[in-house]
Amino acid sequence: MPDKIDDLIPNASVIQKEAALKEAEKADEYARRAAAAEAEKRALIERLSKPSGLTEEEKVKLASTVIQRAVRNGLTEVQVYRFPNTLCTDKGRAINQMEPGWEKTLTGIPKEIYQLWADYLKSRGYRIRYQIIDFPGGVPGDIGVVIAWGD
Repeated sequence: MPDKIDDLIPNASVIQKEAALKEAEKADEYARRAAAAEAEKRALIERLSKPSGLTEEEKVKLASTVIQRAVRNGLTEVQVYRFPNTLCTDKGRAINQMEPGWEKTLTGIPKEIYQLWADYLKSRGYRIRYQIIDFPGGVPGDIGVVIAWGD
């Protein structure tokens, strides 16, 4: 019977080692996933920090489509973009403080959107608003871009 008990109930130190190995495997998997997610985020930010590659006509058509869809849904404004604060040269500080000249901190696609508004929408009565839309850990996070046409 004693031999069978050892087969059925292993020594506690053996179980502890097995549990530690499983925990280490889980930690390794978590670290791999976190590294992959971070690499994906860096690649996205790199892509967004560059010009979109769209022609002016394509940008205007896209803006028109988004605005018309919002109007059909009874809206007077629409969030057209959301981006990480790292696409601002000051990580969104000027936007958060509503400082004059905040638009000079924009880069990449967020800058393109602002320029599209300035070139085509502003003179037609549209307004644009860049605002911090989340505060992870109490610091500015993502920024939303809203185009508005109502009161």
